[in-house]
Amino acid sequence: MTSTTHYRAPEGFDNVFNRTVRWLADHGVNLAGAQNLTVVGRRSGDPQRVPVNVLRFDGGEYLVSPRGNTQWVRNVRAAGTAELSRGRRRTVVALTEVDADRRPPIIGEYLRKWGWEVGRFLPEGLGTTPSDDDLACHAGSIPVFVIRPAH
Repeated sequence: MTSTTHYRAPEGFDNVFNRTVRWLADHGVNLAGAQNLTVVGRRSGDPQRVPVNVLRFDGGEYLVSPRGNTQWVRNVRAAGTAELSRGRRRTVVALTEVDADRRPPIIGEYLRKWGWEVGRFLPEGLGTTPSDDDLACHAGSIPVFVIRPAH
């Protein structure tokens, strides 16, 4: 199993792209399924927003972090809840991390849909059309959360 410390920070054009996608989602534009995830910062207590792709797969909804152990991932682990939004639609959700051994088919489907967009953020040695063995090897370094309604 690959280390769980994988992290690719946004840099250069990534920041411009993220701001653009956030703005589009704020204005209700569905760009390849993007929504905004807002989660309370674990240290600052301030809301942090990042564009994400919600994956609908096998009867569930998931968030996948191809960049690895990002700030939003760490904040979600601490908070347990977040808000997903696009336009005026806002939904408070509970996010529970999926065990690494259950992640490979979810990550595989995510890459099938959005590999063209996120391939450069993946852990070294994992391509956008990975084998089952590659997915199993790298699943521990790509956080996945199941989305459920918050109570």
